[in-house]
Amino acid sequence: MRTPQHRTLNIGILAHVDAGKTSLTERLLFDTGAIDRLGSVDAGSTRTDTGELERRRGITIRTAVAPFTLGDLRVNLIDTPGHSDFIAEVERALGVLDGAVLVLSAVEGVQAQTRVLMKTLRRLRLPTLVFVNKTDRAGAREAGLLADVRHRLTPHIVPMGTVRDLGTPAARTVPGSLADPDFRDLVAEALAEGDDALLADLVAGHVPTARELATRLADRTGRGLAYPVFFGSALSGQGVDALLDGIASLLPPAPATDRNAGATGTVFAVERGTCGEKTAYLRLFAGELSERERITLRRPEADGTPGEHTGRITGLKVVGAPAAEPLTAGGIARIRGLPRVRVGDRLGPEPHGDTEPHFAPPSLETVVRPVRPDDAARLHSALTALADQDPLIGTRALPGGGTSVLLYGEVQKEIVAATLSTEFGVDALFEPSRAVYRERPTGTGEAYEEIDRHGGHVFWATVGLRVAPGAPGSGTVFRRDTELGALPLAFDRAVEETVTRTLAQGLHGWQVTDCVVTLTRSGFVGPMSTAADFRSLTPLVLMRALAAAGTRVYEPCLDYELELPLDTLSAATAALAALGAEIRDTSGGTDSWLVTGVIPAARAADFERRLPALARGEATWWATPAADRPHPGEPPARARTGADPLNRAEYLRHLGRV
Repeated sequence: MRTPQHRTLNIGILAHVDAGKTSLTERLLFDTGAIDRLGSVDAGSTRTDTGELERRRGITIRTAVAPFTLGDLRVNLIDTPGHSDFIAEVERALGVLDGAVLVLSAVEGVQAQTRVLMKTLRRLRLPTLVFVNKTDRAGAREAGLLADVRHRLTPHIVPMGTVRDLGTPAARTVPGSLADPDFRDLVAEALAEGDDALLADLVAGHVPTARELATRLADRTGRGLAYPVFFGSALSGQGVDALLDGIASLLPPAPATDRNAGATGTVFAVERGTCGEKTAYLRLFAGELSERERITLRRPEADGTPGEHTGRITGLKVVGAPAAEPLTAGGIARIRGLPRVRVGDRLGPEPHGDTEPHFAPPSLETVVRPVRPDDAARLHSALTALADQDPLIGTRALPGGGTSVLLYGEVQKEIVAATLSTEFGVDALFEPSRAVYRERPTGTGEAYEEIDRHGGHVFWATVGLRVAPGAPGSGTVFRRDTELGALPLAFDRAVEETVTRTLAQGLHGWQVTDCVVTLTRSGFVGPMSTAADFRSLTPLVLMRALAAAGTRVYEPCLDYELELPLDTLSAATAALAALGAEIRDTSGGTDSWLVTGVIPAARAADFERRLPALARGEATWWATPAADRPHPGEPPARARTGADPLNRAEYLRHLGRV
């Protein structure tokens, strides 16, 4: 007998670091009876920050899921990191959410990461409530903060109450009621700014009833067109009841789907047990899953890893549900039995809508080596395990026992180092970080090599390739100008997979992107040819074609926001210009300037070190990965791993073909 399908709502708690996100998560869980005592960030006793590093540092590092109920609504609360180094973790979580709560501090107000998050939420049209926390702290603001939100985040806000004794320990939140004519007018006017029909009604003197306004507010919030704003304090609990009412009435739950439809879902987090076993968090968008089912997961092939893998679910526990309940659409489950699972794996076809992550790849690279040389294999294995939780760190084995790791920032490097020591027992040395460049073709080039039928052959294969520039953001596109079926499937796949793998190192050693590679010639000789012949020959032909096309090196950049005192603007902008930064905009207030622009990732750390002296320690700096740009001057080179296909003799010796 099937269990009844519950209404499920998956929400994320998002914020700039230190806005009180984890404290609000604790309060929501406590006030709904999900936990019997409040945890503390300072004491390291919170429910969602379970890792030793999270407790010790007082920050969220990994996405965590905690359930609670509101009447018949099952809510899965997803707590995400707040530090910019973990922005990819945040964006991965956004793809599985039905709604979000964006947390601001009533004291610090709109901060740089808040702006980054709101831009993403608005782009995805994700239904979002805003919670202004810390109203009981000295310096808390209401009217001024709402003005900042309208100016710097979105004009489409709807204040849902007010605060008495603001900025004192006695601060009390007064929720608005649609039964109050004054509050009803306020909500109607706020909604009318984006609703022409409602504006016409108001001009004609018709104010909607409380029920009509509640329906309009829920509709516009659910479509990501209005943003209700709640005030309160996570520590005292003020305003949290009103926020919970808003979660239940304004955020739309996951849509119900046919249980007999094909199962589709996304893996958005992976945990490892003490013995290395993996537990995957999977959000299901359609269909149904039960324990013992056999499933196939797919992943993008941009990193050269296999495109799909199959396994049997040996353990399935729906978050917030009884042990035997199957996973139905809208729900999240912890799944075991899939040893090759990684974050980002998909079940079934891609879900509808704009759920694909849009974050830029990491812009920094470091080389990690073991303190004890005998730990080289353990180090690489540990880093590979961490890549299951965050595929964007892009591990790459190097000669001499080192491993290359991609990063978003220095805090992430510290976390990786501490994780290797505490969870894997491997002490590692990290080289200074450097920027990760990329190459793009500047023209079109072709090359080919045929089987020498007079006995001088090295490979039993014919391969011809053409390299040309691709559309920005397209990555690597592989095409065929040869006849369909000209090659056996295994040989054809060997060429395509090798093209992707070879382009990890271009003419200057950096990954080649935004290019189109076309197979122009192919051939084989009966039982003599093997897939290994095509895998070995393809790099030689591809690199010759790439050399004929030419490449240009691009440097990674960061979008930055800098807020600083009025009298320090000149010195700060001069320092930015000297480091190759672009200044897009400056806007001034009564006591500070806001500067936005782009800076090369390699120079950002230099500016951060100089900033305290430039601005008397009173500046706020925030940077996040942005689009790259052509590198001026002599392009930097990157050390190669393995034999270089551009050096034919060396490459053939490496393969043992001469």
